[in-house]
Amino acid sequence: MSSSVSWDHSLREFLQQAGSSSPTPGGGSVAAVAAALGASMTSMVGNLSQGEKFALIQPQIDEAVFKMNSLIARCEELLQADIASFNRYMDALKLPKGTDEEKFARRGALHEATIQAIEVPLRIVELCRDGLVCTHGIAASCNKNVISDLGIGAILFEAAAQSALLTVEINLASFKDAELKLHYEHKLRELIDEVGELKGKALQITRERIWS
Repeated sequence: MSSSVSWDHSLREFLQQAGSSSPTPGGGSVAAVAAALGASMTSMVGNLSQGEKFALIQPQIDEAVFKMNSLIARCEELLQADIASFNRYMDALKLPKGTDEEKFARRGALHEATIQAIEVPLRIVELCRDGLVCTHGIAASCNKNVISDLGIGAILFEAAAQSALLTVEINLASFKDAELKLHYEHKLRELIDEVGELKGKALQITRERIWS
C-alpha cells in the first residue's frame, strides 16, 4: 500500500513515511526533496548577497534566486509525479493476462508505465544540472560569509542527481525497447558527467574562497 505525501507534510511526517514499509515515498521522491534542499541553499546565498557591495552582479544573483524558487516548485511536482508513476506501474502489473488481448493490453500498459518511471527521475537529474549551473555561476561572486552553504547546495544537487540516476537505472534495466533504452542510457551518461563537472567546479571555488 502506498502513502500520499506532499510539501505540506512536516519533515517528521515525511521521514516517518519514507522510513516505513510503504514503497512510497521512495528514492525518486527523496531525490526530489534533496534537489529542493540544494536549491534552497543556493537561494539563501543569493538572498544574502544583496546591497551595494553586490550591485554589479545583482542581476545574476536575482536571476539565480528566481530560478531556484522555480526549481523548488518543480521538485514538488516531480515528487508527486514519482509517486504517481509508481502507482501506475503497480496498477499495470495487476491487469488481467488470461487472453491474448489482455496480455497485449497489459504489455502496453507496463511499457508506458515504465517510460513514466524513467522520465520522472530523469527530469530530476536535469533539474539538478540546471541548479548546479546557477550554483557554479554565483560561486565566485556571492557573499563569502555563506560560501560554505553554497558548496552544500552543490553537494546536495549532485547527491539528488545520483539518487535519481539509480531510480532511472533500476527501471531501465528491465526495459524492453532496445532503441529507446540506448537513448536514455546515452542521455544519462551526458547528464551525470555534466553534474559531476559542475559540482567539482563549484566546490573548488567554494574551498578556494573559504581558505583565501
